[in-house]
Amino acid sequence: MRLRKILTHFFILMALTTNISFVLSPNPYELAITISANLFATILKMGEGRILSNELMASSLVADLHLIPAGFVYFLGSVEEAVGLAMGALAANIVSIILGIIETILATFVEEEE
Repeated sequence: MRLRKILTHFFILMALTTNISFVLSPNPYELAITISANLFATILKMGEGRILSNELMASSLVADLHLIPAGFVYFLGSVEEAVGLAMGALAANIVSIILGIIETILATFVEEEE
């Protein structure tokens, strides 16, 4: 097992689950945890040399660019707008999970060929 890969997948899943939690029950603590988890996932995706690394990084950046403004909007008083932005990030996080699964399957096929 590789620790970096475990941490990366952990934070990708953590970003998805906390994002769902915020959308269903918006509060400032969940939003802060969601933003943090997404930023950690983005940082861990940097420098990855995997097959779909560009797509994984793009999905992470999309989620970040929805959640960071959601944080500002939430604290300015518009909870509904923040939840709307978080839903956009949720879609990006779901795409990220799907890409991660595809990446794992492709990596398995490459390892079997070698």
